[in-house]
Amino acid sequence: MHQFDLRVYYEDTDLAGVVYYANYLKFIERGRSEWVRALGVDQIALKADQGLVFAVCRVEADYLRPAKFDDELAVTTQCLAVSGARIELRQQVLRGGERLFVAHITLVCLTDAGHPARIPADMRAKLLPALH
Repeated sequence: MHQFDLRVYYEDTDLAGVVYYANYLKFIERGRSEWVRALGVDQIALKADQGLVFAVCRVEADYLRPAKFDDELAVTTQCLAVSGARIELRQQVLRGGERLFVAHITLVCLTDAGHPARIPADMRAKLLPALH
């Protein structure tokens, strides 16, 4: 499981002083980007060399507790499954171990033209040890 730490800034909050709901999606996007980087996958090179990108095709999210201005949060990313062209993840946003948000994410591998593509073998090799 990968962890990415962040702090809630004033710009992340709404009129009620809590994190605006859509910002949790930004937080977990950052967590996914850092998870992929930690696996040793260079997404810029993947696109430049092989014309492949990843896109979110499904998000199932539960908002459990509000985060507030200046909270220190941790985004965890756990790989649940890898298939030919899909990656399934579970991501959480935690504050001091308390779950605030949890999401199940499905990513798909696509060509630059937006067509489904197989995940390259070298990337699959990096993903498989990350399962569970």
